[in-house]
Amino acid sequence: MAEKLCAVKGMNDIFAPESAHWEWLEAKVRDLMMRYAYRNVRTPIVEPTGLFVRGLGEVTDIVEKEMYSFEDRLNGEQLTLRPEATAGVVRAVIEHNQLYDGPKRLYYMGPMFRHERPQRGRYRQFHQVGAEALGFAGPDVDAELIVMAADLWAELGLSDVTLEINSLGQPAERLAHRQALIAYLEQHADQLDEDAKRRLYSNPLRILDTKNPAMQALVEAAPKLMDYLGPESLAHFEGLRRLLDAQGIAYRINPRLVRGMDYYNLTVFEFVTTSLGAQGTVCAGGRYDGLIAQIGGKPAPAVGWALGVERILELLKAQGLLPQPPVPDCYAIVPQTEGQERVMQTLRALRRAGLSVQMHAGGPDGQGSMKSQFKKADASGARYALIFGESELAAGQVAVKPLRADAQGGLTEQSLLPLDGAEAWAARLR
Repeated sequence: MAEKLCAVKGMNDIFAPESAHWEWLEAKVRDLMMRYAYRNVRTPIVEPTGLFVRGLGEVTDIVEKEMYSFEDRLNGEQLTLRPEATAGVVRAVIEHNQLYDGPKRLYYMGPMFRHERPQRGRYRQFHQVGAEALGFAGPDVDAELIVMAADLWAELGLSDVTLEINSLGQPAERLAHRQALIAYLEQHADQLDEDAKRRLYSNPLRILDTKNPAMQALVEAAPKLMDYLGPESLAHFEGLRRLLDAQGIAYRINPRLVRGMDYYNLTVFEFVTTSLGAQGTVCAGGRYDGLIAQIGGKPAPAVGWALGVERILELLKAQGLLPQPPVPDCYAIVPQTEGQERVMQTLRALRRAGLSVQMHAGGPDGQGSMKSQFKKADASGARYALIFGESELAAGQVAVKPLRADAQGGLTEQSLLPLDGAEAWAARLR
């Protein structure tokens, strides 16, 4: 016997009924994006490694420790499984001149890859939904994206999701704050953990996002970026707040909210929950006006967010909001192989009419007894059994039997219906 092969650790297979929850959530997202006039974009899973080094920043955790990178054996090109999608979307927009005829509102769904310790809601292959608005400079689109996410939580029925916002200002303002922050942290070098010491001169802003309890008092007293913002940055932030207030969107200003990628400026935000333990962020984003030029395009503003599908599903599960998995409308019981051609023609007609029908299929040992087929029909969750017995087929009919007390439609007791013109009575079984 050949050796059993298993999936890579942290990369999961998803079967029904869980896969039905994914489809349900994806359908909710697609409908929401359509109503906000965001259009779907699909980019490759593999991108040039340089895209993420240049776009995310060489000293980010993602680039330093988490990317799945490799060399193409055929041409020596350095490639990476995408750890996030924004850089790839921007690369695609630049490559195909998508901003030539004006700004774009785009959304995506798909798998991302990061080599980190797998834990609840956080895997090495994980899935994101994201929305990106490119070419818009005002706080109105920042607000639109935040309101869109809030609308999604409302439509899913989620509670315990709160919004945190901050402004990172512009590069010159961040530089002045960075210098003050480094000077402050140097004065307290003995209180820094090893991670903070490593980041002190390469990415000190990320120290403010530390989860180390021993450093909380230190970072709380650190210089605040908000105090270094100029009039234009403050006006952008106040414009966002005004629009959120007008829509009744509650939020908390979190001066320690900095995000993990280097490309953010001005607005940053996160939706967080207390229901998932340490993995509390379910959606995050912000403005990244410099990224398009950084990747090689003509300078243009942009803003977006991404949510973790696994975390949203975990949150829905924790709050008892996942829908029941779908079941077929009908289960076709076929006691004998004779007449299967006619059976399949009828089932195809019913499916074309919009019914979901599961057909009992036999094997080398035959179709199985009527009793065993009825057990399978009941286990399928179907509301009706379609019985294609020998006598029914001879008469050009099918027996339709309700299997559930709550079966809807015009049939409340077993009935004989004609095989010809099955589309005409299909609506009665919905």
